[in-house]
Amino acid sequence: MSEFGGRGETGQLVRTLKKRLKLQGATYRDLAAALSLSEPSVKRMFATGRFSLDRLVEISHFLGFTLAELAQEASVSENLVHLLSEAQERELVSDEKLLLVAICSLNHWSVEDIVRRYRLSAAECIQRLVQLDRLRLIVLLPGNRIRLNVARDFDWRPKGPIRQYFRENGLHDFLGTDFSNDDEMMAFSHAMLTDVAAAKLLTELRRLRQRFAELHEESLSAPLARRHGVGMLLATREWEIAAFSRLRR
Repeated sequence: MSEFGGRGETGQLVRTLKKRLKLQGATYRDLAAALSLSEPSVKRMFATGRFSLDRLVEISHFLGFTLAELAQEASVSENLVHLLSEAQERELVSDEKLLLVAICSLNHWSVEDIVRRYRLSAAECIQRLVQLDRLRLIVLLPGNRIRLNVARDFDWRPKGPIRQYFRENGLHDFLGTDFSNDDEMMAFSHAMLTDVAAAKLLTELRRLRQRFAELHEESLSAPLARRHGVGMLLATREWEIAAFSRLRR
C-alpha cells in the first residue's frame, strides 16, 4: 500500500482536502466516523500529511469527488484567475441571468440552490454554468458540481463593465436606505491627510477588504439558509464637496 508524505504536490492536495471539508461543513469527527477511525487518528493524518493511497480515495469519495478531481483542483490552485479581461466582463453583463449565476457560483451556491431561489430552469442554469466554465470563472464538474477557478484576491476590473454595471444599476439601490437597522452601518468622514497618512489609510482599507473575504470563507460551512448577502462599499479619494469648490478663489 503506497503512502504519501505531506510535501510538495501532496501538501497542496492535503490543503485542498482541508478546504473541501470546511466548505462542506464537515468536521474531522464526521470524517472519522465515515472512515471507521478515531478522531485523533484523522487529526494526526492531516497534521503529518501522511496518507495511504486507499485512504486518500476514501476521503475523496466522502467529499463527493474522485481523487483525480481533487488532484486536478490542487494542481491548478496556483494558476487561478485574478482578473477577467474586459471582453469577459462584457459578456457577463450582456446577460443578467449569466451574471446572476456567476455571482451565485462565486458565493458557492449549487444548481439546486439557484433554481430554488430564482426563476431559472435547471437547463437555463446549466447553460450559464457552461458559459462560466468557458470564461474560466468556474470548472463545471460531473453532476453539475461547481469548482471555483478564481483566486482569493479575485476582483473586477477597476474601470471595467462589471463596475460600470454596478454604478448604473446597483449603487443607487444600495444607498437607498437610512442604514438604521442593527445590522447596517454607513459612516462618512472627512479629514485633511498628508500623502503618508493617506497611504496608510489605503493599507487599512485593503486589510479590511481581506478580512471581509476571510469572514466570507468562514461562513461557507453554514447552511445556505443561515447565510445572507452582505454588501460592503469602501471608497476613498481626494475630494471636496462641489458647493465648496465653487466658492474657491
